[in-house]
Amino acid sequence: MEILYTNCAGLDVHKKTVKVCLLIHMSDGKTHKEFRTYFTTTEELLKLGDWLKEQGCTHLAFEATGVYWKPVFNLLEGSFEVLVVNAQHIKAVPGRKTDVKDAEWIADLLQHGLLKASFIPSGPQRELRDLTRYRVRLTEEKAREVNRVQKTLEDTNLKLGDVVSDIMGKASRMILHAIADGETDPGRLAALAVGRVRAPQERLEAALRGHVTDHHRFLLSEHLTQIHHLEQAIERVTAEIVRRFTPEDTPASQKEEEVEQDLSPVSVSPQESPASSPPSLSWAEAVVLLCSIPGIGEHTAIGILAEIGINMQQFPTAGHLASWAGVCPGNHESAGKRLSGKTRKGNPWLRCLLVQAAHSASHQKQCYLAEQYRRIAKRRGAKRAAIAVAHSILVMIYYLLRNQTTYQEKGETFFEEQERQGAEKRLVRQLSRLGYHVELQPVALAG
Repeated sequence: MEILYTNCAGLDVHKKTVKVCLLIHMSDGKTHKEFRTYFTTTEELLKLGDWLKEQGCTHLAFEATGVYWKPVFNLLEGSFEVLVVNAQHIKAVPGRKTDVKDAEWIADLLQHGLLKASFIPSGPQRELRDLTRYRVRLTEEKAREVNRVQKTLEDTNLKLGDVVSDIMGKASRMILHAIADGETDPGRLAALAVGRVRAPQERLEAALRGHVTDHHRFLLSEHLTQIHHLEQAIERVTAEIVRRFTPEDTPASQKEEEVEQDLSPVSVSPQESPASSPPSLSWAEAVVLLCSIPGIGEHTAIGILAEIGINMQQFPTAGHLASWAGVCPGNHESAGKRLSGKTRKGNPWLRCLLVQAAHSASHQKQCYLAEQYRRIAKRRGAKRAAIAVAHSILVMIYYLLRNQTTYQEKGETFFEEQERQGAEKRLVRQLSRLGYHVELQPVALAG
């Protein structure tokens, strides 16, 4: 096979050590191999980079193993062409499973150009992605604490959740804090229910009669304190995300660096020259474009952009993006038979956001996506319908960001119009085969 990279290296990354195999193509046609082991401390990784520079290495490749590849990538990406590859694509030959052999196998594949690099966002986008993912985890933890509050109330036989719509609403919190502070009189507790609580006073008092001990008060106090801390953390993380999405708060030099980093790893197709491409899109403008799609709000738009970025040239087609996200049908065919259409494993964070947007869009009125959801749910079920609508939403996002246009609603009658036109063409072909000349005329114009 043709050798594309004469000086390259394969790395087998672990938690404590990194096995390195350096391949150097000599002038006499032979390949020189050198193996070394380094620790994963910053000092050792810098020594690794210096040694590879001395040897004239230009390309590196290693597997995406958990989070252990990230410090190696961060320290070496500026000095070499670093390829982070899918571990499933480079499984070693059976019988050769050692760390050194893994590094040698990766280097050999890289030397012949048989490895495909995974999509690694730019530094600012990776930081933004960390923030959005952390906010999701904080929100999930808050929901778990709220469930613990409800569990404690059930243990005391306080039916507050049966008479209020939100157990963490303003009136509910005042009642919960009063219970934690030692208040036991149902009348006084019910009097704290102000605002939009629609339950009558008698029903509130009946729901607030229970058996509360000091143990329950301690648990309620701890749960409410934890919820308060989590809400403050969510507010701080959200403020930081908004700050990074606000152009005025970003220095001009940093914005230019972000734009340069966002455009650096892309591959421009021969049909699209940089001169003909539209001007670069800002993060705030991209959020506005995504919010024009039914089912997508500001938080969802920010989360999606943090995962895929705003430059769609890094994905050749919308199909590549859908496959990377794991929302397109799987491809398992053998002997001419389609065996399974199960979706592949993709980006779980992006997939979750898209499915949430799909469920939200399914409740919209006069909406193309809602009609698509209903039609598929009748035949295939709600879960498959949600994935199909999520796929459609991601394809829309791809073209909106690539063409920098807003969403154009087709309406819920789009499918009916397609079926009507299809029926017309089918019936005209049938009559034509029977020897008739068919000319269609609308009823309103006939006669």
